[in-house]
Amino acid sequence: MTTSVRAARGTGRAPKLDQVCADAVGLARGSVDGVDPDHIGEHLDVVAEGERVVTHLFECLQPGYRGWRWAVTVARIPRSRHVTVCESALIPGPDALAAPPWVPWQDRLQPGDLGVGDILPTAPDDDRLMPGYVQSDDPAVDEVAWELGLGRPRVLSRQGRADAAERWYEGDNGPASAISAAAPATARCGGCGFYLQLAGAMRQVFGVCANAYAPDDGRVVSVDHGCGAHSEILVEPVAVVTELPTVYDDSEVDQVTVPKPAGSVDDGEEPAESYGHG
Repeated sequence: MTTSVRAARGTGRAPKLDQVCADAVGLARGSVDGVDPDHIGEHLDVVAEGERVVTHLFECLQPGYRGWRWAVTVARIPRSRHVTVCESALIPGPDALAAPPWVPWQDRLQPGDLGVGDILPTAPDDDRLMPGYVQSDDPAVDEVAWELGLGRPRVLSRQGRADAAERWYEGDNGPASAISAAAPATARCGGCGFYLQLAGAMRQVFGVCANAYAPDDGRVVSVDHGCGAHSEILVEPVAVVTELPTVYDDSEVDQVTVPKPAGSVDDGEEPAESYGHG
């Protein structure tokens, strides 16, 4: 690296554009190897990379690469007007159609992704957990750990509880869900007889629904969640209608002639059999 480039980078100044290298547009265009010339579009820009080093940018017309650019870097040695090609590459432009950035699998997981037979290891440094021998700021957890001497190896940290509370409250079991919004204003879980409060710090906001007929049975719900299966919803009494007995009118008998089915024995062929009746 030359002294001038060091000085330019140290002061934050952009390197000066070398005009000889900048004029080598034809050389740069012809140096894109193995590419159909029809796929190299117009010259878009030239960028100074360093002292006597520039990069020429050409529009890419190759199908499937909208917004990409052919980049060709050229340079020359001091006191020489002979320009040589350093490298060429296909790079995405500002509006290029490119794949989204790669995200590690552990960061792509969402609640509910774990299926039957799946194993999800918990990282040793998971911020949601803390060692069980450290007080968790939750009286219920600390009490259990004290009684057992140590308790579980790890318990929820304050951040873990906050994350769970936010997820539950803003989800389908919070006050903003569709079923909660459609329920009567007085049908809130906090006043329902089927509402079981959680232990510890979570008891102030959350509980578990124990109504077998409610859509949230067995799930955590917020105290201001609601549904139509609230224990104190009163239904207007329905008037009881006495069922009248069925009356059969058999005072008159209608005589009906029933035709004989096909294959019946004719009365004139054989005498009737006596059954011993008078």
